[in-house]
Amino acid sequence: MGRARVGGPFFCAGRGFTLCPIFPMESDPYRMSDQKFALLGRPRRIWAVGAIHGDAGRLAALHEDIGARFQAGDRLVYLGNMVGRGALVRETLDELLYFRRHLMAKPSVLATDIVYLRGGQEEMWQKLLQLQFAPNPLDVLQWMIGQGVDSTLAAYGGSAQYGIAAARDGAISLTRWTNDLRAAMRNAPGHGALFSALRRAAYTSGADGQPMDILFVNAGLDTAKPLHMQADIFWWGGSSFHRIGDPYGGIRRIVRGYDPAHAPGPVLTDFTASLDGGAGFGGRLVCGCFAPDGTLLEMVEA
Repeated sequence: MGRARVGGPFFCAGRGFTLCPIFPMESDPYRMSDQKFALLGRPRRIWAVGAIHGDAGRLAALHEDIGARFQAGDRLVYLGNMVGRGALVRETLDELLYFRRHLMAKPSVLATDIVYLRGGQEEMWQKLLQLQFAPNPLDVLQWMIGQGVDSTLAAYGGSAQYGIAAARDGAISLTRWTNDLRAAMRNAPGHGALFSALRRAAYTSGADGQPMDILFVNAGLDTAKPLHMQADIFWWGGSSFHRIGDPYGGIRRIVRGYDPAHAPGPVLTDFTASLDGGAGFGGRLVCGCFAPDGTLLEMVEA
């Protein structure tokens, strides 16, 4: 299968300076709260959708399959990288919002039953909207374009060429450009709210809210660190995912949606599942249906 090509963290290696973070990480450690993590409780089943990368057609086909079988007590988790790379970013977000309304029309389905995770593409887009604060905005923008952010730009009327010109012109032009992009996003019904609702990870949990059995992430996890200290490892730290060979605390299975190594997917091991089928690049969109204990019940592809 074809594989999506998304790069690493927001680092730059331009002329005259060393490899450095473009945007500083938050100074406070991440707290285990539903503002950053989605607590799934003990659901009936969890449907987890791998990286979409703007492939609205396959997403609509997958939704048709899931929608016919989704029941009260189920959860639906999109594993990030919903945007970027593919040509139909705006249509993809519209489809996500439409399907959310469709599911919530079913009896006893709640808004909290549907979760969207932050992936590398969503992280790039939200950092791009703050590009005027980067110490080297032109280098940052050119790196982002190489990672496929230009399709998200196009979804909101932007262009890489104009952005590069604005970055060369200076902070005032760049601020005007990013403000126009932000306004276009907000003018697309529901898009801004969806980006604001992104979570870092999702997990099944007991009555005390502590993680247990199954954890959902975008790309990676450092098993040597507790969950609240993962920071951007969730979307940029996927290179060691294939080496996970033991339970992570009380977590029996870790499920991710994007594989930066571009191995043929989906891939299932005793303790992990990688659901990147190459959507957006001629590959297939993959959805895994899991029991709350981490058992894979079925795999659906579109």
